[in-house]
Amino acid sequence: MQLVIDSFGTSIHSKLGSFEIVNKDGKKRLAPAKLKSIVLNYGTKISSDAVALAVEHQIDILFVGRTGKPHARVWSPKFGSVSTIRKNQVDFARSVEAIDWIKDNLVKKIEAQGALLHSLVRDRPAKKQMLQNAAENMQAYAIKIAHHTAQTMQENAGSFRGWEGNASRHYFGALGKIVPDKYKFEKRTKRPAEDMFNCALNYVYGMLYGAVESALVRAGVDPYLGILHSDDYNRAVLTYDFIEPYRVWAEAIVLQLCFRRLLEPEMFDIKDNAYWLASSGRQMVIGSANDYLNEVVLMNKKKRSRLTHILDDARIFASMLLNYKPNE
Repeated sequence: MQLVIDSFGTSIHSKLGSFEIVNKDGKKRLAPAKLKSIVLNYGTKISSDAVALAVEHQIDILFVGRTGKPHARVWSPKFGSVSTIRKNQVDFARSVEAIDWIKDNLVKKIEAQGALLHSLVRDRPAKKQMLQNAAENMQAYAIKIAHHTAQTMQENAGSFRGWEGNASRHYFGALGKIVPDKYKFEKRTKRPAEDMFNCALNYVYGMLYGAVESALVRAGVDPYLGILHSDDYNRAVLTYDFIEPYRVWAEAIVLQLCFRRLLEPEMFDIKDNAYWLASSGRQMVIGSANDYLNEVVLMNKKKRSRLTHILDDARIFASMLLNYKPNE
């Protein structure tokens, strides 16, 4: 599980081989074996003995801000695997096989988002045609990506980004029309968000970025060596490539919060039309996201939590890199 320390003033330290969380409501103990990562927000503390305990048990520590995206982390030097993986990763990133890998990830994302739109039709018959049209338009771009032949990523990155961006516009255009009225939005907005839906989604994306980066590190893959996003500086760009098939999870989480009308205006800090989650909003979003990501589901004929499925996929990717041999 992922331990999220969000309440202002909460501290975590080590006691008798366990983590002890202390806040205004009292104390709570957690065994290291139960944790995969610890996430700390502004205004919280972790002691050096708790850091040492986390490192000993290969528990990732992430420090996040108001976007939910990690801005610092501590991990064990024992994370990962042999350096051969990272050496081969350099060759793979420049290969035609990497282009196919990117294409596959983008297609998986678009098809998963299209499937989500189709799943919404049953309870919204009045929106059936709109949802189906959006899904069909998205699928057309997925086909373009899948059938496109490319020799270098540099020459084709613009095409992939353009098609993926067009599919996203159809997708979020449809989502903006089916959420309850108080959550309706015109377009996808990032940081800062311009509405409640996008604000909550940005935060869950941030949590998902952290989970994906942790999985890559655990698997022995360098998250800073990207493929489609290789031009970004000083960022864990492979995370942006690897996260694509899982983005629909974040969108499903926020959609359910909206459909159940659990997000209220007072859960947001709003200034100059910029939306940020307040403490109560973070608690709602973090709790819902953790429940969803820790839910055990069947994927690839295996029952795992969604977070464990990400780690399994990262290990499969690492195994491919370990055995990768560039074409001569």
